Amino acid sequence: MSVECYVVVHNIAKRHNVGTLARSATAFGVSELILVGRRDFNAFGSHGSTSHVSFRHFHSLSDARQFLKDKDCDICGVEITDTAVAVNQHPFKKSTAFLLGNEGTGLSAKECEICDFFVYIPQYGCGTASLNVTVAASIVLHHFGVWAGFPERTREGSKFVVAERPVQQVRRSFCAETADTIIEERKSRRENASNGFFDESGVNNSASNLLDALFGDD
Repeated sequence: MSVECYVVVHNIAKRHNVGTLARSATAFGVSELILVGRRDFNAFGSHGSTSHVSFRHFHSLSDARQFLKDKDCDICGVEITDTAVAVNQHPFKKSTAFLLGNEGTGLSAKECEICDFFVYIPQYGCGTASLNVTVAASIVLHHFGVWAGFPERTREGSKFVVAERPVQQVRRSFCAETADTIIEERKSRRENASNGFFDESGVNNSASNLLDALFGDD
């Protein structure tokens, strides 16, 4: 059985978390890291791993869902819900995309609607109500890799052997653009500007700073 693994990131508040997610994605065999909404991110924490994982961008969750369904892929929400199954029970059936929610509020109702099922990470200590989004992703991706039987990388000494870096074709902190996505981007910016929302071009950075203040370093 050949399966693939994806990570879907929808407007997480701390953009530097994407760099750390990319590092975990490369470690655990993720095929693509899908950004929905914001296209830019901070590569801090990636340790060069953004050169080894593919990025794809969509402006809406519905577009991302359609792409994944065309690949016959389940969408798994990482969230504690009434129907969530412990991730160590490996409730996977085929290629799976893991949807990670906002650091402060988790998955929204709109995000939950596109999920086929949910997993949660059992905790055994009493000191925290939740895990950092990048830590949670690492645990879930590792369990999926075990279930899928991904081959272990070769080790050399106390480290795993890193593949040669591919030729860099896009900025490490920006998802690739095509003619269609540029048109969508400009349309989105005009709509956001008319509604007073945050503009990715950086015109209104105060909104981004406000999110950073609200959600801290999680």
